[in-house]
Amino acid sequence: MPDQMFLLANLVIMVAYAAITTAILVPVSRAGQLRTNRLATATALIFFSCSVGHGLHALSMLLAELRLARHPASHAASADWFWTSAAWDVLTATVAVYYWTLRRSYGLLLARGAIYDDPWSRNRLDEADARERAARDVAEAQRAMLATVVQDTEDAIAGLTPDGRFTAWNGGAERLFGYTAEEVLGQPVSILAERHGTVADQMDVLSRVRGGARSVSYEARRLRKDGTVVDVAMTVSPIRDPAGTVTGISLVARDITAAKESAERQRAVQERTQQAQRMESLGNLAGGVAHDFNNILAIIANYTEFAIEETAGQPAVQADLVQVRTAVERATNLTRQLLTFTRGDAIQPRDVSLNAALAEVQAMLERTIGEHIHLVTVPSATPLTVHADPGQVQQVLLNLAINARDAMPDGGTLVLEANTADLDGDEVNMQPPLPAGRYARLLISDTGEGIPPEVAERVFEPFFTTKPRGKGTGLGLATVYGIITEAGGSINLYSEPGVGTTFRIYLPLVESPTETTDGADRRTDPPRGDGRTVLVVEDEVALSRIITRILTENDYRVLTAADGTTALSMYRQHGCDLLLTDVIMPGMSGPRLAELLHEHRPDLPVIYMSGYSNGLLGTTHVLEEDIAFLEKPFTAADLLHKVAATRTAGAASHTP
Repeated sequence: MPDQMFLLANLVIMVAYAAITTAILVPVSRAGQLRTNRLATATALIFFSCSVGHGLHALSMLLAELRLARHPASHAASADWFWTSAAWDVLTATVAVYYWTLRRSYGLLLARGAIYDDPWSRNRLDEADARERAARDVAEAQRAMLATVVQDTEDAIAGLTPDGRFTAWNGGAERLFGYTAEEVLGQPVSILAERHGTVADQMDVLSRVRGGARSVSYEARRLRKDGTVVDVAMTVSPIRDPAGTVTGISLVARDITAAKESAERQRAVQERTQQAQRMESLGNLAGGVAHDFNNILAIIANYTEFAIEETAGQPAVQADLVQVRTAVERATNLTRQLLTFTRGDAIQPRDVSLNAALAEVQAMLERTIGEHIHLVTVPSATPLTVHADPGQVQQVLLNLAINARDAMPDGGTLVLEANTADLDGDEVNMQPPLPAGRYARLLISDTGEGIPPEVAERVFEPFFTTKPRGKGTGLGLATVYGIITEAGGSINLYSEPGVGTTFRIYLPLVESPTETTDGADRRTDPPRGDGRTVLVVEDEVALSRIITRILTENDYRVLTAADGTTALSMYRQHGCDLLLTDVIMPGMSGPRLAELLHEHRPDLPVIYMSGYSNGLLGTTHVLEEDIAFLEKPFTAADLLHKVAATRTAGAASHTP
């Protein structure tokens, strides 16, 4: 039995060594290293020699058992196999010595993978590792550079989950919207929504991106942390995993508030230029027609007079000719108005007192304008003298007053006012534009039906009228425009449908009046805001943006609201140091808003602004006396000086 166990053990060891030999030689052969990888080859030889040795031992034992069974007295054959096995063991020992010398030269045997490596392959692997490390270093440097660019860019860059919650927030977003990353991360994108409708728009964009849109670019208004509104251009794009599934959304936003304001101002300047060019073209056309028509009227008028003389004994014929002469006189008056618009009529300019002109027009209107119209005249506190035709000045006032009367069929208030105004030369909606300087100003304001914007654009065009056929010629305001421009002045129209209309007429002063404190203040830079908060309430979006831009650039913090209700909500959330509000607004008037805010803070300074004159607003009891009032249109200097003066006055009145 022991012999059989010895035989079986040798067979098992033989197979195991053969398997190890195969396990070594196969990968080395596949790698093409049978000749170059001597260490692996020597290792395989050792296991192969051992496998063969154990096989010889097993074979000799098997033969010995077979012979013993046949010839129990025979022992010579087994001795021969013994020497064969011994010789093979010596060979195995030789291979082991060879392996040992290789191991000493390699200096490494048991490290991972070393049994299959030769020095040349190891060098190649080391070089590949070095290249991989260098590539990783370059990629890491590029990622770090890209992260720095994203963090420091002026554009707002944010990451969102597919359902619209912030996951990333760069420095540009913090500067644009005022929120830090800690305040925003995890919050819904709706925290930037200006109003409820904006939230629905945001969700619609996110849905489109999740639905497969490559990107969505659009412009919108968003709310900053301090409550101010900013115009932004946004691009929303999906972030996909290798399988194409949307795992996130990227948002890139850029502040375009200044660009939009500049574009709006440029558009206003272009429209003003086009209006002036159109008026000039119409004037040239109308002037040519008027001159030719005058010649025809002269012929008709003279031949009519001849006919009247020749028909002295024919009363019926003369009565007909008198009707012709009356028609000629009416046509002559129309032509004179047309020539006034085209600056072609003969005028006799001289120095005219505007206060005296107001008094004369008031006397005429009191007899003719009707009892349903409340007429108010506000002369200038100082004498105002302009160089113009006195009859034409009166004609301007009468034309505008009659138009105002027609706009108030159920009654109202008409204010004629004279004062001075300082212009910076950058005012918009002045027809034509005027250089900077001090001018005499006439204001004609009414509480009538107002003029729609599409009509206001054309009111100074000749023959344009909104009155029924036969009720107007369309030359009244064209004549006003011609008289004013002939005198070197300009006219501005401000109107709100259903509220009223104000015409402002600017004429050069003959000599400058005594400089006032306000004039001195205009030449000095107004103090900066020092971070004080101004709550601006204005329903005209373009004007609200301009005011916000002016105040923000002068170190004020601005909160904007389009109506009184929104303004109250903003005040409760953020407070303010000064209220700047329009007088007449939808829903809640400026004085009512101020009254409600004074219940919380009685010493809050308030500035009212309006496109209507102080006289008109005072007579309708919209304003009380001794208030800060800013008249539209105003310049940046007007606004900043008024805000600074109101702040100073408020601080002085509440100093103990």
